[in-house]
Amino acid sequence: MSAHPQREAFLANQRWFAGKGRDFEITEVTVLARLSEQVRLELVEVRYAEGSPATETYQMPVVAYAEAQDRLGHALVREGPGERGPEWTYDAVHDRDAMAVFLEAFHHGRDVDAVEVHRLAGHDLDTTTHSTVFGGEQSNSSVAFGDDSLLKVFRKVTPGTNPDVEIHEALTLAGNTHVAALYGYLTAHDGELHLGMLQQFLRTASDGWGLALSSARNLFAEGDLHADEVGGDFAAEAHRLGATVAEIHGVLAEAFGTSTVDGGFVADQMSARLDAAAVVVPALADHVPALRRRFELLRAQGVIGAQRVHGDLHLGQTLRTSLGWKLVDFEGEPAKPLSERRLPDSAWRDVAGMVRSFDYAAASMARDLEAGEYDAAQIDYRAHEWVEHNVRAFLDGYAEQRGTPITPDERALLDAYVLDKAVYEAAYEARNRPDWLTIPLAALADLVKQED
Repeated sequence: MSAHPQREAFLANQRWFAGKGRDFEITEVTVLARLSEQVRLELVEVRYAEGSPATETYQMPVVAYAEAQDRLGHALVREGPGERGPEWTYDAVHDRDAMAVFLEAFHHGRDVDAVEVHRLAGHDLDTTTHSTVFGGEQSNSSVAFGDDSLLKVFRKVTPGTNPDVEIHEALTLAGNTHVAALYGYLTAHDGELHLGMLQQFLRTASDGWGLALSSARNLFAEGDLHADEVGGDFAAEAHRLGATVAEIHGVLAEAFGTSTVDGGFVADQMSARLDAAAVVVPALADHVPALRRRFELLRAQGVIGAQRVHGDLHLGQTLRTSLGWKLVDFEGEPAKPLSERRLPDSAWRDVAGMVRSFDYAAASMARDLEAGEYDAAQIDYRAHEWVEHNVRAFLDGYAEQRGTPITPDERALLDAYVLDKAVYEAAYEARNRPDWLTIPLAALADLVKQED
């Protein structure tokens, strides 16, 4: 019988829990720090019955009360004996009093027990505001403090430097305005374990994905206009976004340095991912020879430039503010181990992620439209037009910002990364959203046809 049945039931129902669908048990609960008499940080070790990884560690900030709190009933972690009698323990991110304790810790900048508080200079926190927890988080929890700051609590924690903290700190110290400024972060075990980060809250920002969808919707609504003629033309924003990505790449190259990776090694990695995806998506089989030929072009390039990059860039990781574009969430691809997410990579991986995101924006809008056969063909044509129009603008902005045009070798590299990304998408959709599988498969068919 499990020693922690209530905690396990709570954990299994959280959106940020990565072990959904797997049998598990909590093997250990460790109190990492006591931020106040009621608020503490706990680390929960999970062991799975089978599969990989065998164990994971989750951070659970909790607040304890001597009586049940009806307002927090949805966030109950456990009810039972505590150190001073009966105790009702709740997920602290849902409790404003508990979150005020966290904000005070950042404000004073003093370490608490095993937790180290790191505070960057340059911004005075507003400690008079109350907190609001965001819904819909996937791998972390986010809490806004008024209009001033945003706390991201890392849920699944792994020893090592979190790239989201590391890159935000580098860009903030460099004075780059295309990210939410980092105000501070929490670590434990002499900096080995990153627990959370406090940053600028971009309350009035617009989501890049939503803006792109609106533009595509406007195009489909105008039956006789081209992509550059509709009122919601996105090309100017795509151009600015390309320039923003290039500028951030430049700052990251200066902050972390550059290196190279063997083109053959990259080609082999892409081919290996293709083989794995073809097992999950049999429809990829017809494209495998053409995709392999495209990947093999990288081998002839010898070495490929590498640097620190975003690692999981798409329109959903962008925000448009009155002062320009901002990039968010520099944690990298969630499925990769932390150590891999911090490795240098080609900047063209980020660019390819954006290229594929433009295609997803148009395709996801088109798939929701009810149409007959003729109309479907017209919609497909207009979707392709919108994608080409905005991708061209994005790449032009990227090239202009860095000061050099895209070379033929770079174009071949970008094309390979776009294909690699589409292969990844096909495997992802087959496992998680089968109804969306047609989007990457259609893109791969088009891209392979272009090669032929």
